[in-house]
Amino acid sequence: MAADIILYDADYVPVGEDQKQHLELTRTIAQRFNNYYGDFFTVPEPLIPEVGARIMDLQNPEKKMSKSEENEKGYITMFDDAATIRRKIRSAVTDSLGIIKYDPENQKGLANLLTIYASATDREIEDIVLQYKDSSYKEFKDDLAEVVCDMLIPIQERYLAIVKSNELQDILNSGRDTASEYAYKKMLKCKRKVGLGRK
Repeated sequence: MAADIILYDADYVPVGEDQKQHLELTRTIAQRFNNYYGDFFTVPEPLIPEVGARIMDLQNPEKKMSKSEENEKGYITMFDDAATIRRKIRSAVTDSLGIIKYDPENQKGLANLLTIYASATDREIEDIVLQYKDSSYKEFKDDLAEVVCDMLIPIQERYLAIVKSNELQDILNSGRDTASEYAYKKMLKCKRKVGLGRK
């Protein structure tokens, strides 16, 4: 991962809070190389969203959402169908308070759902809370399920359209050629920088 990032001179890398440490390793490698051989690699900065940097498990909001969890109800995949998405969100853990507000300490499950809603709609959490202040958890979850479906289903449809056409091969071939050419030139410059290039 570090090689891919510094090879292609990424200025920014979008990461979640839990992935920042991996980017720190990349930054360390680039900085050490630059300190020893002179300015060469771009030292990337993390791009961490203010909302949604860490989405928690739907069944256990104490843990990060992960598809490696045994309980499939705890996570939503990019390819879950609409019925599955609705079922998982409706069964998401909340609390017995019945009040829609953003309280990550006392209402972890609800705070997680509000974060998902805000991330999927690019809205402020405060605005969503205001919209649903007189609603039940069921109403909120039903709407959230539709929001997530509205976000994911078009992506799934586009994916299937590409996979079933020749477009995917064209994209992959073009990407391979562009990446190979860039990487070849970068590696030549890198070898010269460390004294391995032929003169």
